[in-house]
Amino acid sequence: MLDTIRIISGSAHPAFADQICRHLGVERCKTRSLRFSNENILVQIEENVRESDAFVIQPSCAPVSDGIMELLITIDALKHASAKRITAVLPYFPYARSDKKDQPRISITARLMADLLETAGADRVLTMDLHSPQVQGFFRIPVDQLRAAPILCDHLRDSRDLSDYVLVAGDVGEAKEIGGYANRLNLPIAIVDKRRDGDDEKPRAVALIGDVAGKRALIIDDEIASGGTLMEAAAFLQKHGAVSVEAAAVHPVLSGQAVQRIADSPLRSVVVTDTIPLTPEKQIDKIEVCSVSQLFAGAIQAIHNGSSISSLFR
Repeated sequence: MLDTIRIISGSAHPAFADQICRHLGVERCKTRSLRFSNENILVQIEENVRESDAFVIQPSCAPVSDGIMELLITIDALKHASAKRITAVLPYFPYARSDKKDQPRISITARLMADLLETAGADRVLTMDLHSPQVQGFFRIPVDQLRAAPILCDHLRDSRDLSDYVLVAGDVGEAKEIGGYANRLNLPIAIVDKRRDGDDEKPRAVALIGDVAGKRALIIDDEIASGGTLMEAAAFLQKHGAVSVEAAAVHPVLSGQAVQRIADSPLRSVVVTDTIPLTPEKQIDKIEVCSVSQLFAGAIQAIHNGSSISSLFR
């Protein structure tokens, strides 16, 4: 039965799980999930998974806390149903930004998530573009981190003439990551020097490192949450002479008024992946979605076969 791949989806993003199943040529494992009147959650695996290689797909998206509990309960159910190996597939890792103790008396919640996953019974984790690479070090089980850069770069190269583009890091923290995009696309880079005071999600751009005058600026980020950083950077780049501004990000969190901000902004387009589902109200013309389901399917197949995943990074 270890030769059998079992794909189990939580309620967060079943369409993504179905795409992975199509790439793998397997059927999604049947499960049943109930929410009782007291808000407790029940998850039942409705197929035999004994000695199987189980992959539980559940990105972090609203409602976040419910999704985390459903994931942990599902892993525990598989463990007690005698699954041979359980891999938590988290396209967007929960609490990834809470990766350090930068204020007194707070939790390093990304580490707590690692502990919870291990305690529930996960044998390994598969994720994409962690906000901070050190999150991998919070685990004592194997963690494979996929990169969306190849897929996003392919889409950008195929859909645009990039000859007059410059890649822009929205803050100094993104400068290292943007180098990979610049190398793939052979484009120059610029960096917005941004300062954020406290947790108010109101960043301030104070300087620009590099030149965007007369060029099309393409902001690269790992995620778009409230959109505050993106809007501030876009306005700042226009003030410095950018002909137009676009953006590309891996995780479309799009919380609060982010979608309305994008719709009302001078941004020409925003390219994202499908690590997080876009509800109908978030599916606007300016937002382009690239699927990373085939990449995850390839990683799942490699984990199952015991082959290298590094070839997927090309």
